[in-house]
Amino acid sequence: MENEIFQLQQQLGYMFSDSGLAVQALTHKSFSNEQPEAVDHNERLEFLGDAVLELVVSDLVYRLFPDIPEGGLTRIRAEVVSEKGLTEIARKLQIGPCLRLGRGEVNNQGYNKPSLLSDALEALLGAVFRDGGFSAACQVVEKNFLTAIEDSARLRYGSDHKTCLQERLQSHFNSLPEYHLSQIEGPDHSKVFFMEVHFKNKILGRGRGTSKKSAEQQAAAAALDHPLLKGVAADE
Repeated sequence: MENEIFQLQQQLGYMFSDSGLAVQALTHKSFSNEQPEAVDHNERLEFLGDAVLELVVSDLVYRLFPDIPEGGLTRIRAEVVSEKGLTEIARKLQIGPCLRLGRGEVNNQGYNKPSLLSDALEALLGAVFRDGGFSAACQVVEKNFLTAIEDSARLRYGSDHKTCLQERLQSHFNSLPEYHLSQIEGPDHSKVFFMEVHFKNKILGRGRGTSKKSAEQQAAAAALDHPLLKGVAADE
């Protein structure tokens, strides 16, 4: 087990000063319940790691995607920190073989259960935060979650929101969106442009920016979250 945990730390990109925190993060309550002496399990660290992960991912998507509106950022974050998203990363890190499980969970192949894997990954992030502070947690999350964040954003929005919106509308409705300048604010040297994207007499999204082009991109990003496009696969 020590060798597996050492390899896991290498994969994670963080070596614990207090190895006991790593062990606790990988200890399921089913294991603790079977020990004659009290053994700390990972539920409290999971609680902490969940909050740390949500904050760090929120900061990353906010900084990485300035054209995506709040609703879109929320959806990207939700996908990345979902049980499915966490399980995929936990399996890449090979957390399963490191889990300390009770006999019942071992017999039920708990080392491969999405719920146990995702919980253990969150607990590990909580342990990193306790051991090395917020800066260390940020580095670990960025190293292990950045690809998933970028993939989610690319799949949902594409690299060019206007092109992505145009392709989806043309593919599914055989028609194109139209962009309208709704307002201009500010002095000549610092104008702010407000754009709307229309489709079949409906406003799908609104955006603002220091240029018409950036405002159109924001409007298109907002339009991609419109109910009209719900159920329209991003990769179609």
